Amino acid sequence: METQIVYAFATGQLASRFLNRLKVWNGQEVQVKLYRGSESVKVSYSFDGKGFDATSSQLDELAEVYGGREC
Repeated sequence: METQIVYAFATGQLASRFLNRLKVWNGQEVQVKLYRGSESVKVSYSFDGKGFDATSSQLDELAEVYGGREC
């Protein structure tokens, strides 16, 4: 199952920092790109649907470090 989450940030600089942090993230393999301008980041990853998926909450916590929130 493909999961997509969009995070909004106050500035493009914070969005870029979050995006770059995910490029070297040790968690689930994710694809990231800027979304609808420079202040939002779209994160996509695959989940097999079995068990509990902690990736979403880990991404939420990391985005919060940079002042981001899920849209």
